[in-house]
Amino acid sequence: MCQPRNLGPRPPHCTAGRPVCKRGAAQQVFPLGLPARALGCPGVWYRLLCRAQPEGGGHCTRMPSIFAYQSSEVDWCESNFQHSELVAEFFNTFSNVFFFILGPLMMFLMHPYAQRRSRYIYCVCVLFVVIGSYSIWMPHCYFPAFVAKSRPQFTCLVVVSAVISTFLSVVRPTLNAYGLYTVSVHIVYMVFQEYHKTSDRELRHFIEVSVVLWVLAVSCWVSDRFLCGFWQEINFFYLHSFWHVFISFTFPYLMVSMALVDARYEMPEQTLKVHYWPRDTWPLGVPYVELQGDRKSC
Repeated sequence: MCQPRNLGPRPPHCTAGRPVCKRGAAQQVFPLGLPARALGCPGVWYRLLCRAQPEGGGHCTRMPSIFAYQSSEVDWCESNFQHSELVAEFFNTFSNVFFFILGPLMMFLMHPYAQRRSRYIYCVCVLFVVIGSYSIWMPHCYFPAFVAKSRPQFTCLVVVSAVISTFLSVVRPTLNAYGLYTVSVHIVYMVFQEYHKTSDRELRHFIEVSVVLWVLAVSCWVSDRFLCGFWQEINFFYLHSFWHVFISFTFPYLMVSMALVDARYEMPEQTLKVHYWPRDTWPLGVPYVELQGDRKSC
């Protein structure tokens, strides 16, 4: 049932207040009068975005545009506009800050290594900021056979796939919510293959931590998506925010794991040393690698 919303004094030419309606996957309350308040006249905004609604009820018809107000097809479990009139899902929005911090930080920390190994590492960090892919940077032994172990061909394949998937996610945003997991399929396969091959305790430790963080992240995502009703019953619907945090910290651990694996195949003459930012002695830190020079043979 829609209830009238008081938007305060209005200019004489403006229409009356619009109702607040429930909609979305989680059936949250959306304050449809919010953008009208910013414009000072509800009628102007609604003539652009919605059909006129009868007082006391009705439904809002979204304009067929991905840029329209509340046009997203994906609605996570967190209540909308509960903590701010400007942000729909407050905790989901601000938990994204970890993506913007850890991506550039890893680019800075891995700079000496990238100078010696491959500047594609910068691409990995930049792509992570925009929910990216690790695909460009992989050992040759895991390339598909049809690219003949050619890194330029593999890079083109990844770029084309990324462009197509990005286009599809814009046309159909729901695909993006599930399609991102296809990126992790080959990474999980490679990680398990290397875990069983290696006897390096440090590499095994990083793989274990990466997998644990990734499983926690996926569990939060799935639970938020499919058990939303349960979490709303106990007033705890922030699991998608936890997904952002866990997957953000999976990134540096998995990146170090990939660097250690890559060094075995591509730089056998080099020794990698793992460090932690800000200090190696701190109980918690962001891992990264540095080159320690040539390995000495006996």
